[in-house]
Amino acid sequence: MEQLSLAWEPERRLYTVKSLTAELRGLLAERFDDIWVAGEISGAKLAASGHYYFTLKDDEAQLRCVCFRQVARYLKFKPQDGIQALARGRIEVYEPRGEYQLQVEALEPQGFGALQFAFEQLKRKLAAEGLFDPARKRPLPKLPRRIAIVTSPTGSVIRDMINILGRRFPGLHIRLYPAQVQGEGSIEQVVRGIDYFSQSGWPEVVIVARGGGSLEDLWTFNEEAVARAIAACSVPVISAVGHETDFTIADFVADLRAPTPSAAAELVVPTRDSLLEQIAARLNQLEQAARYRLAQAARRLEQQGIGRVTAVIQRRIGRTMQRVDELDYLLRDRVRTLVEAASRRWRERDERLRKLDLRLRLAAAHRRLDSAVSSAERIAGLRLARSRARLDELDAHLRQLSPLAVLDRGYAILETSGGRVVRSAEDAPEGTDVGVRLAKGRLKARVTASMPD
Repeated sequence: MEQLSLAWEPERRLYTVKSLTAELRGLLAERFDDIWVAGEISGAKLAASGHYYFTLKDDEAQLRCVCFRQVARYLKFKPQDGIQALARGRIEVYEPRGEYQLQVEALEPQGFGALQFAFEQLKRKLAAEGLFDPARKRPLPKLPRRIAIVTSPTGSVIRDMINILGRRFPGLHIRLYPAQVQGEGSIEQVVRGIDYFSQSGWPEVVIVARGGGSLEDLWTFNEEAVARAIAACSVPVISAVGHETDFTIADFVADLRAPTPSAAAELVVPTRDSLLEQIAARLNQLEQAARYRLAQAARRLEQQGIGRVTAVIQRRIGRTMQRVDELDYLLRDRVRTLVEAASRRWRERDERLRKLDLRLRLAAAHRRLDSAVSSAERIAGLRLARSRARLDELDAHLRQLSPLAVLDRGYAILETSGGRVVRSAEDAPEGTDVGVRLAKGRLKARVTASMPD
């Protein structure tokens, strides 16, 4: 029976942890390559590498998520705790921890457009910091001679503005900072243009301009970096983005909002020209049509596989950067522990050094000396007071026994010329010169008769 049992024993399938994890990752990637997951965002954290880490949860389960930097930079809505969201991505396994996670490639708040939500999110943040406060907005110069413009050098916007400015106010000095106003890299170029004119000190006013378009087309001017560059500009800034019905964050931060780029040119030189506004609108429609065709061409290229290859490369880079983030957290904790231990040792040594400080000992000796001097002065004062009281007592007694007191009552003292006191008539015979000492003054006399008892 024992031999029969061994004969029917199933073949063992032996895996290493790495090989099993790799096989699971492949199964998950194949089965859950492009999915949408709904849940509440929790524990959102932005790493130093630019990656977002957060958790999607509901009442019964939770799912770890990661959004790598190259994707996060294009999210219009940034992960925020407590927000119900829809996340699109793929399930993969993170080998160092043996955990599965959702690699997010798109994120939208549920029940609210992502762009509109991001717009309101940033608007509330900047308003709380006072960037929209009317008190900080500066008036425009009445007749500016030097006007700076940040916009695309090839679009209709710059041509319309130059035409209006040249016709309405000949002789103006206009400088253009060429910047892409839409798509990847547009944010950095617009910020550099504003900073360039702010630091140069050349212009009297700066116009940030762009033609009309959808909310996505105008999104460059809803970015925080552009808003802060406008707020920090050293000269007044006019926001001329989109059409009259389009509002961007740049409009709220700028010193003045113009409904259109053409209107901005008219406001600077204070005139209006309806014809150029119509031309600008037509050219803007052509620009939108060109952008639409370019978008269709880009979509076809992505469908042919270029986008998929790029995504694979980005995923590999993202997993490596995730590991780097973990090592960065560990290093920071280790450095923090070492710094705290060093600080604790330094405080202990500093305390011991303070106890051995000669200045502290000298100060204590000075305090003891001051106390001894005070005690000596107090004792000397008491002894002097007692001596003074005894002296006054002896002085009073002396005054009582002094012969001068007797003289004050009318008595006198007779003295011979030799200074001897005359006590009997025999001491001063007739003809003797004597001195008479009175209470006040002296007399000289001669004895004319001496009659002893």
